[in-house]
Amino acid sequence: MRIVRWAAEGHNGLEHLVVNETKGGIVADGVVIGDRFGRKYGIRYTVQADRDWVVTGASVEVLGGGRVALLSNRQGNWSDADGTPLGRLTGCVDVDISATPFTNTLPISRLQLSPGAREVLKVVYIRIPELRLDVVEQAYTCLESAAKYRHEGLTSGFETVLDVDEDGLVVRYPSLFVRMPE
Repeated sequence: MRIVRWAAEGHNGLEHLVVNETKGGIVADGVVIGDRFGRKYGIRYTVQADRDWVVTGASVEVLGGGRVALLSNRQGNWSDADGTPLGRLTGCVDVDISATPFTNTLPISRLQLSPGAREVLKVVYIRIPELRLDVVEQAYTCLESAAKYRHEGLTSGFETVLDVDEDGLVVRYPSLFVRMPE
């Protein structure tokens, strides 16, 4: 079990995350409180992945609001919690929950890129607090072996450099998150 916390940079917020390795893979449970774009929010989320860091499920609940639950067959096919196929998400392997840096760990840990290598991905982007699901393209480039990654939101034109630890967990996401001492 690993427990990490992040504080928001540039806005108010805090996250508490517990990551457990199980026989079947990884289970990450997090709670995030914050305010962004003039809106206060609190969420609980769980992300499940297999031992290769391929997402098998994700759920997000906005406290006092809605909930979304997604299941994946690990091959880019998604359904809701009732098993109804979500065809518009076809081809996505990862999820990116906008309120947490944890979801950047999923592709970083799964891809294990060598310095200079770049990978473009289709991702289910879960916008918080609206719980809007968008399909976006993102890219990750390893800048330093297991230490720095360029993260690009190709759909939005966003770009930043993430500092990560040996487990692929974000240490600093400039202007958004900084990890607190463990």
